[in-house]
Amino acid sequence: MAPFNDPDSLSPQRQAGHCLPDDADRALLVGRVWLESAGGRAGPAPVALRGDTLVDLSRHVATMADLLERDDATWLVREAPGDSIGTLDEVLANSVAGTPKPPYLLAPCDVQAIKACGVTFAVSLLERVIEEQAGGDLKRAAELREEIQALIGGDLSRIEPGSAEAMALKTELQARGGWSQYMEVGIGPDAEVFSKAQPLSAVGHGARVGLHPASRWNNPEPEIVLAVDAEGQVRGATLGNDVNLRDIEGRSALLLGKAKDNNASCSIGPFIRLFDEHFGIDDVRNARVSLRIEGADDDFVLEGESDMREISRDPLDLVAQTYGAHHQYPDGFMLFLGTMFSPIQDRDGEGQGFTHHVGDRVTISTSRLGALTNVVDRSDRLPPWTFGIRALLAHLGQR
Repeated sequence: MAPFNDPDSLSPQRQAGHCLPDDADRALLVGRVWLESAGGRAGPAPVALRGDTLVDLSRHVATMADLLERDDATWLVREAPGDSIGTLDEVLANSVAGTPKPPYLLAPCDVQAIKACGVTFAVSLLERVIEEQAGGDLKRAAELREEIQALIGGDLSRIEPGSAEAMALKTELQARGGWSQYMEVGIGPDAEVFSKAQPLSAVGHGARVGLHPASRWNNPEPEIVLAVDAEGQVRGATLGNDVNLRDIEGRSALLLGKAKDNNASCSIGPFIRLFDEHFGIDDVRNARVSLRIEGADDDFVLEGESDMREISRDPLDLVAQTYGAHHQYPDGFMLFLGTMFSPIQDRDGEGQGFTHHVGDRVTISTSRLGALTNVVDRSDRLPPWTFGIRALLAHLGQR
């Protein structure tokens, strides 16, 4: 991968090959593109990638949620007639520019709820307990890490959530004053499921992602995101960056909404890969999700990996805990599955761990889904989110 200061590092020529799955020639890839018509009307359109060409599917489906409900989705992606929007290279060139210009990539979801599961890996569970005990103070993290590891003991990854062994550990830790709300969702019977972002608010490949200006301790969270239809069936998967503010959430779990749902704090993409005979839930279960962070101002590079085989709860169990008789999603939902990656590498001084700098380039990748790349900025300095449900309805009414 090119260094961040390489002027070609975000070029469409580099991005086109890098953002696609290794077996892109047989993958069913769908997404969304912002278009501007000859009449000056601008808005999103669902698209399919055929070879190196993006094809507009809006004459067949109004939204991505509609596409995911279709039994003939394979025909839509492979054969349905539609206008060519341009080559992937051309659209990527527009997408990674400082100010994108139509046509450019959007997040591949639209009216679906955007949900996320937290603390689904034992490693991330430990880091969440550290955040809580540190009260948002990143300088205390290294000391607390040793203390908490000694208190918990053993390997949390071997404990099945909700099992008798997990409940016995809970009783022991409560007696020793070491129980935590994060331990509850990490090894208790109920998963943590929260709303990460609002429908239509996620940004896509090439866009800038936002940090709340009050945060001083934060990191990306590289995750696989499931695309689930209105009946609770998983129809495909993509990649996501659940931008995480460790200091704000660490002060109180009641600040989760403030920590998670901010302008441009959720990135999804570049495409949803639909399930078919070549790609399914087992590929998700066995995926290795890689992360690379490249600093723009300090030449800092951090690489990590999240192995989905280490997840504590099966992806379909997480779907079942999100959807069912207790809760329905008539427009479907996107579900972040969590990550085992929680960076602790010192960046700005000994014992200070990792935090973002403005300008960091974050690339999340896995072989069967491709790569999602974004550059970090501040939420209050990024373009505000203005295209919501009413704007979408108005746009569809003009077609």
